[in-house]
Amino acid sequence: MNEIAALMEQLEQTHPWAATIAALAILLLVSWLSNVMTKGVLVRGLLRLLTAGQSEDRVRPGEFHQFGFIARLANIVPALVISTGIGLVPDLPETMVIIVRNVANAFIILCVAMALSSLLDMANEVYQRRPDAASKPIKGYLQVLKIAAYAIAVLLMIAVLLDRSPLILLSGVGALAAVLMLIFQDTILSLVASVQISSNDIVRVGDWVEMPGLNADGDVIDIALHTVKVQNWDKTITTIPTRRFITDPFKNWRGMQESGGRRIKRSIFLDQTSVRFLSSDEKKHLSNFYLLGEYLTNKQKELDEWNARLAELGKEPANTRRITNLGTFRAYVERYLRSHPNIHQGMTLLVRHMAPGPEGLPLEIYCFTNTTAWNDYEGIQADIFDHLLAILPEFGLRVFQQPSGADMHQWVMTAANNPGQHRTE
Repeated sequence: MNEIAALMEQLEQTHPWAATIAALAILLLVSWLSNVMTKGVLVRGLLRLLTAGQSEDRVRPGEFHQFGFIARLANIVPALVISTGIGLVPDLPETMVIIVRNVANAFIILCVAMALSSLLDMANEVYQRRPDAASKPIKGYLQVLKIAAYAIAVLLMIAVLLDRSPLILLSGVGALAAVLMLIFQDTILSLVASVQISSNDIVRVGDWVEMPGLNADGDVIDIALHTVKVQNWDKTITTIPTRRFITDPFKNWRGMQESGGRRIKRSIFLDQTSVRFLSSDEKKHLSNFYLLGEYLTNKQKELDEWNARLAELGKEPANTRRITNLGTFRAYVERYLRSHPNIHQGMTLLVRHMAPGPEGLPLEIYCFTNTTAWNDYEGIQADIFDHLLAILPEFGLRVFQQPSGADMHQWVMTAANNPGQHRTE
């Protein structure tokens, strides 16, 4: 070292410019060596310490990026070497020394901000491993901290580069408040929306949400400060501004999923001309049905008691009450659902008539399955209506549907074969 110092002193006396270049080269070499040693030894050693006891097949490939803040902090070391050593370079203009030192200090501030951002990302990943992370995400709050950290870092970097006190710059921020509010209005609105979403438990990761106005219908996969990502059932992803979950109406199916039952609300449209009273033979036939035997017995007893009170008026059939095929079918459907193993018996169960219309008489089935799984739900619903549509003719009822080409063809052929029955006067 003494020989190097003597050589540098002799070189400075004989060739000042050469001494300056040599000093700069040594400074850059020391800076590079410090960077290599810091990242190659300290960072790798720390990573080995943190992953000690884990086999290579258990460490996920993307797991090391959690410790990116360590690598970013390591970048501070060469910048500190340059910032400290630049003043020791001989015959270097004072202006250049100040510029290099300020740039190095600004770089140090940037590295600290980036390291803090990486640390917040790591904190979010660790938090997401908690069981309640989906119901109370913190990603939006961490993004606010990131914005604040970078804003402070930019302010300090400008102050360092201009070689001025940060307080002087802060004094001018008040005059720019309106401009900053305009620039960051989306961030402010999103922050307020994120707080309301989290505090009121409006949306969680994993919720099934439906927002028709934005073509979103699927599972929430990410809740950030500015956006909420929804993966639709066709596997596309819709990105929705966070504040829209406060300002716009949407449907959250979480209540259905937590209740344990999913609603079936569908109608069978009946041909109204097929509704009639049951004959004695038909009642005898239907009484053999396991689900209808007790119903028909009790119903017939009730009607007989009613009709007996009519005395002479009961001789006219129009004055009496009789069993209809529609009422019997409605009773059958209700009893069929009551005995169905996949229908939730603790929730609302209705079989009701709706207002008739051009499409026929709607007989609505309103009940809940005892599962919320989509595939199972659709299978249960299909099985129920398969059975009801197939057994409908047993009651003398017909399903209504708009006339098709085949219907018109059959009508024309019938009219051609029986022209006298369709002749108009």
